[in-house]
Amino acid sequence: MLGLFGAVLLTLSCITPASSLFIIVPEVLAGQGSGAVLTLLAGVAVSIAVGCCYAELGTLKPSSGGEYAMVTAMLGRLSGWLTFGLSITLLIVIPPVIALGTADYLSDLFAVDRALAGAVVMLAATAFAVLDIRSNALITGVFLAIEVLAAAVVAFLGFANTQRGVDALVAPVVPDGQGGLSPFGLAALMAGLTVAMFVVNGFGTATYLAEEIKDPRRNIARTVFWSLGLAAVVIIVPVTATVMGVGSLDDLVNRSFSDYVRQWGGDGVATAVNLGIAIAILNAVLVMVLQNGRVVFASARDRAWPAPVSRALTRIHPRWGSPTSRRWSSACRGPRWRGCSTSSSCSASPR
Repeated sequence: MLGLFGAVLLTLSCITPASSLFIIVPEVLAGQGSGAVLTLLAGVAVSIAVGCCYAELGTLKPSSGGEYAMVTAMLGRLSGWLTFGLSITLLIVIPPVIALGTADYLSDLFAVDRALAGAVVMLAATAFAVLDIRSNALITGVFLAIEVLAAAVVAFLGFANTQRGVDALVAPVVPDGQGGLSPFGLAALMAGLTVAMFVVNGFGTATYLAEEIKDPRRNIARTVFWSLGLAAVVIIVPVTATVMGVGSLDDLVNRSFSDYVRQWGGDGVATAVNLGIAIAILNAVLVMVLQNGRVVFASARDRAWPAPVSRALTRIHPRWGSPTSRRWSSACRGPRWRGCSTSSSCSASPR
C-alpha cells in the first residue's frame, strides 16, 4: 500500500513537470511572451477547480477505474462505458506518442532512430510497471529527482543571468520574434489558457491509485493538491527565471530551453539537461502504463467485458503486488458495472 508520499511521487511523475516545462511551455512563451507567467498562474488556478472535482469524486468512489468509475457512479452504466472507451483510447495512444520524443533529447549523446527509441522506452516502462506499486514509487521517485534537478538548473542559470526586472512580469508584452512588441491583454491570456492548463495536467492519476493508497478518503485529495502545487512550482519558477534571463524577448519566440541553457551554461550543461528531459519522458510513460493496467483491471473486475475476458484480465500478474494480484478479489458478485468498490458483496480492498 502507498502512503501519501509515495502517491504524490507517482502522481507528480505523471504530471512530469520537466517534460511540460521543456516541451509544452515553449509554445506558451512564444505566444504569450513575458506574460507566460501570468498565463501559467491562470492555468493553475483553473486546474485547482478541476482538482477539487477529482478530489471529491475520487473520494466518493475510490476505484482504480478513475474517471469511468466516477462517471458510472454518478450518471450510470452507459455514460460510464462511453467514458471508459474515451479514457482507454487516450491512455493507449498518448504514451507511445510521448515516447517517440526521447530520441530528440538523446541526440547530443548519440543518434538513435525515433521509432526505436520510442519502442525501447515503452518496453522499459512496461517492464518496470509489472513490479509492485511501492517499487514503482521508488523508481519514479529517483527519475523525478533527476527531472526536477534539470528544471532547477534552468532556474538557477536564468536568475544568475538576469537581464530585466520584475516589471517584465507585472507589465508583460508579447514579442513577434522580429523586434516588435504588443501589449499582453485578455485575448492573449485566453489564447494560452488551454495549453497552460495542460502543462499541469495529470493530477487525476491519484484516482487511478485509489485502491492502493492508505486511507483513500483523506489521502486522494491530499495527493491531488500536493502534486498540483509542486508541479506548479517546478514549472513556473524556471519560466520566471527564463523571462528575466533571456537576452532579448524575441528569444522567447525563436529559441528553446536547450538554446537558453547552452547559452548560459555551455554545451556540457545543455547535454546533461537534455538527458534529464529524456528521463522525464520515460518517467511519464511509466506512470501512464501503470494507469493503463489499473483501468483495464478495474473494468474487468467490474465485469465490463465478457466473463472469460474479465477473468483473464484480473489474473495477469498474480505473483506481483499490483492490482491484478490476490490482494483484491477478482470475483465481483454485484451487478455488472456496479463497481466492486460500491458493491457490498465484493471485496475491492486489500485483504
